[in-house]
Amino acid sequence: MAGPSDKPPSIRHISLAYNKSESNDSAIRLVIALLPEWEQSRDTIQLVHFTDGITNTLLKIVNKRPELSDHEVDKDAVLLRAYGEGTDVLIDRNREEASHSLLASRGLAPALLARFNNGLLYRYIEGEVCTPADLRRPEIFQAVARRLAEWHAKLPISAISSTEGDPFRERANGATNGAESLTPGKPVPNVWTVTEKWIAALPATTSAQKSRRDTLQRELAWATKKLGNVPGINHQPFVFAHCDLLSGNVIIQPKKSIATKEPSTTVSFIDYEYATPAPAAFDLANHFAEWGGFDCDFSVLPTKSQRRDFLRTYLLSYNSHLSPSKQLDVEQALEQLSNEVDAFRGIPGLYWGTWALIQATISQIEFDYASYAEIRLGEYWAWKAEAEGTRPASDEMPLRERRWAQVE
Repeated sequence: MAGPSDKPPSIRHISLAYNKSESNDSAIRLVIALLPEWEQSRDTIQLVHFTDGITNTLLKIVNKRPELSDHEVDKDAVLLRAYGEGTDVLIDRNREEASHSLLASRGLAPALLARFNNGLLYRYIEGEVCTPADLRRPEIFQAVARRLAEWHAKLPISAISSTEGDPFRERANGATNGAESLTPGKPVPNVWTVTEKWIAALPATTSAQKSRRDTLQRELAWATKKLGNVPGINHQPFVFAHCDLLSGNVIIQPKKSIATKEPSTTVSFIDYEYATPAPAAFDLANHFAEWGGFDCDFSVLPTKSQRRDFLRTYLLSYNSHLSPSKQLDVEQALEQLSNEVDAFRGIPGLYWGTWALIQATISQIEFDYASYAEIRLGEYWAWKAEAEGTRPASDEMPLRERRWAQVE
């Protein structure tokens, strides 16, 4: 059961929508509905379009009143995120709101200001958006490791899941036949039931589409049987996982001007629409896959030594959020976690490959989702061949698997 502190506060709803065909006008109407005092300085309201995402529209709305410094303008800035058309089949917006609210209450997300008909309004986080190359810099990946450990150690999954019959369970099931049977006795939704829901939503109007959907359903059942009962770090099979920790969702925070005990580089995470209970190993393996960016450059994925450096930093940070009596033996935990992450390295390919197949049918954004789906599903098949020992001896090990096996 969720305790009082786990329940997200209620969020104001604005009965307006963002319209891409009249982007500026509809965005300004929304921000003035949120902040009526901006009406008097309407002429100084400006919009900055961000283009890093491939699912949503993201706008930064600022009021550049002449009496304010750039820092003061940014401090008052509002981010508008409008949902991509048709993405409700992929994302539970109520769970997203609950995730954001909880994170904001713990100081791990910007304040959530309001929900509108097709999106959210929230405070802007000052900082620099990471690139895939940034994720590979030691000072950045160590900062990511520390922050992700804080999420996994401190955040209650009860805020976004349930083991009882409530709306979370109903939404997890969606169009499926009891998706919770994938992980009996465990909280739902979770990364396995979400993937099951996505597979069930795939088009099946042709024999080829039906065959692919059936194949993916069988593969999910196989993967869940293989990995569904991984014990997890600190005996936690599921953690509050971000599940979409790509470079664009990592913000490098400005360095503080005064000496503190905090590390010199810190990061924050944004965009919580895919946050779902999941094994920590999934969240970590998924992040490592993002070192290659949307181009899926497998040649720059973390080697074994880089992964261990990241995971050691993660575990030291994880321990810092536990009471002394519950702290882990870092070296022992490192072996377990390394093995679990290795075991999960192909699952993000199944997860995002399925997601991309759906996006290829619904998205209006100019991105080659169909090709992306094949690349990501290819990661899964390559991993499975290695895991099962079914790769023909005459075939060369795929680049991604070679990189993953590389020590230095």
